[in-house]
Amino acid sequence: MQLRGVTCAQRPAFGASRPRAVRVMASKSLYDSGIKVKTLEGEDFPLEKLKGKVALITNVACKCGLTNSNYTELVALYDKYKGAGLEVLAFPSNEFGRQEPGTPAQIRDFVSSKYGVAFPVMEKIETNGPNTHPVYKLLKEASGDDSPVDWNFRGKFVVDKDGNVVKRTGDNPAQLEPLIKELLAA
Repeated sequence: MQLRGVTCAQRPAFGASRPRAVRVMASKSLYDSGIKVKTLEGEDFPLEKLKGKVALITNVACKCGLTNSNYTELVALYDKYKGAGLEVLAFPSNEFGRQEPGTPAQIRDFVSSKYGVAFPVMEKIETNGPNTHPVYKLLKEASGDDSPVDWNFRGKFVVDKDGNVVKRTGDNPAQLEPLIKELLAA
C-alpha cells in the first residue's frame, strides 16, 4: 500500500508513548479498506459502519497480567464516550504467552461477566507473522510503524472519524483519553 501525507518521528523506545503529532494516512482509510472482520460470535462486522466515529482498536487476552487494568479502562472510556462517537474494537490474540486460549464462548463469558464489556469483541486473530490479520497489517502500515506488536494490549491504534490511523501505542487506555476527546471534537 502506498502512503501519502507522511509525517514520521523516530520510533520510540519500548514502552514509550508515540508522539501525538504523528499522523500517517493510508491512501485508503481503514473504514473504506474493504477488509472483512468478524465478531467473536462469527458475525460480519463491516468496518465502514465506523465512518464518522473515532475508534480505539486493540489486541487483548484474558489471562494476561495487563488484562484487568486494560479492560477496566477500555470499558470506562467506552461508557464515557460511546454517545459522543467512540467505538472500541477488541481483537483477542493467543500469540503472546498463549494467554488467550479460550473458545469464543469462553472469551465472551469472561469479558461480559467480569468487566461488563459492551463494545465489539472480534474473532481471535494474529497480529504478527505470516498469518497477520489484514486489519492489523493495514493498521501497522498506516501508522508508519510496521514493527511487530510486542505483547497483549500493546497493539493499540487510535483511528479518526475518516478512518485514518492517528496513533499507534502500547499506552494504557486512560492515557489516550485526551487524544480521543480531541478527535471526537473535530
